[in-house]
Amino acid sequence: MVDMKKRGCRTRSIWRLAGLLLGLVALCAQAEPPSFTLPGRKPDSKEPWGAFLGKAAHVAIGLEYRVQHPANAVFLNTVDLFSIVEEGKLGDPERLPAFVRRLRPDITDTRRLVLFELKPDNEESRREGREQAGRYLAALNDAVEPDKKLVGGTGFEGSLFLDFENGGALWQLSWRTPEPGVTVYRWSYRRKKPGASWKERAAQKEEELPREEIDQHGKLAEPAIRAAYDKGERPEGFQGQVYLPVDCR
Repeated sequence: MVDMKKRGCRTRSIWRLAGLLLGLVALCAQAEPPSFTLPGRKPDSKEPWGAFLGKAAHVAIGLEYRVQHPANAVFLNTVDLFSIVEEGKLGDPERLPAFVRRLRPDITDTRRLVLFELKPDNEESRREGREQAGRYLAALNDAVEPDKKLVGGTGFEGSLFLDFENGGALWQLSWRTPEPGVTVYRWSYRRKKPGASWKERAAQKEEELPREEIDQHGKLAEPAIRAAYDKGERPEGFQGQVYLPVDCR
């Protein structure tokens, strides 16, 4: 009878541990940029949406936040919670539970004490961003000093344009922060208009990105944006221009 009880306790413990691990896997998965398959991609394509358009958006928005706050300690989604608490001098990172230490918020500013999670601009993704930002803030605020509690950031918005052909059609990436801690972004398209300036083309009606445009230029978006911010060399195959938020004002 004792052995049966012990066996039952062990079984329940194993199931509880399995449930915890499954929950952690789901939480870690949410920490990555979205990876939905984009309509128009080949069925056997190894390039999910998050690998180029989603990643390009995360890179652009994170770099733009740094540009707007050059004196601040800003951590992007390559830095985990443990390092943020430690390097940001917020408190004792050892107080973070082991299962959340490697999670990576999209933007954390340890001077302003704000955090942003970036998501595509739709209701489901916005809900996920809200839940995810809440988890990050709860984990961080359990480990930081009382006077260094973080909150969801607000008031962060912007827009940039990509011109892949120097005078051709324009892609636009725009973002806004409709609620604390959740910044949503969307890609849109402006048709080619011969002889018009990029601002004249940008003023045209906003449309969805055509599938053929994404197939042709999608992989160039992130390296082109990164080169524009870093003032580096254009990626091979990109002959156009990137107009950053400072150009759009």
